[in-house]
Amino acid sequence: MNGEVCCRLSGVRKRHDASFMLEVEDLQIATGEMLCLLGPTGAGKSTLLRLLSALEQSSAGEVKIFDHRLDRDPLPLSRQRKIAMVFQRPQLLSGTVRANIEYGLRVRGERANLADRVDAVLRRLNLQPLAGQAATKLSGGQAQLVALARALVVEPELLLLDEPTSQLDPAHVALVEQAVVDERKSPERTIVWATHNLFQARRISERVAFLLNGELIEVSSSDKFFESPSDPRTAEFVEGKMIY
Repeated sequence: MNGEVCCRLSGVRKRHDASFMLEVEDLQIATGEMLCLLGPTGAGKSTLLRLLSALEQSSAGEVKIFDHRLDRDPLPLSRQRKIAMVFQRPQLLSGTVRANIEYGLRVRGERANLADRVDAVLRRLNLQPLAGQAATKLSGGQAQLVALARALVVEPELLLLDEPTSQLDPAHVALVEQAVVDERKSPERTIVWATHNLFQARRISERVAFLLNGELIEVSSSDKFFESPSDPRTAEFVEGKMIY
């Protein structure tokens, strides 16, 4: 990994209960890269994203985001607003789809060209027909698209995606993947995408971090990860031999 570091976790432990603890000895995420968190359900991907988003605090270890030590002090609001997270089961606000997408811009006081920015993201995700509909009446897949649009429109420096296509049909999966890949054109935008889907990880990632049972097993370039993994557990997962 080369370049400036956006996020770093060192000696991190995050315990939820007696049966699960996330352990990350060392993970560095470069500014401007696309990192895929890959692993089966329950591996710790969502927990890691919540640490990176400053929604949760580690039980031990050092978490640094934008050079700010989260294990020492809360992330300042100005920094929080540079992060956007899309949850696997997003919660939308009452009101229209357009109002939901506008919300982050309004909260940040970014009113200039607001309508144009919202229109642009509606077009990118083919959401124009839904713009005036009540967000709470949408299907699960439509809600995922709106949540992604709400994140993209604020142009975050750190974009965190938790299984953002889990409820989408193949055509919309391709649409979302392309929209997110397009975000990589900005050298300042760092993207961390969590998925259990091997094929998706191979399509979108520059680097892959593999988690299993709460442990960070391996981190490497996408090519190396899929062609010559270092850990036998990674190889089993990549080859579809792992039973979980």
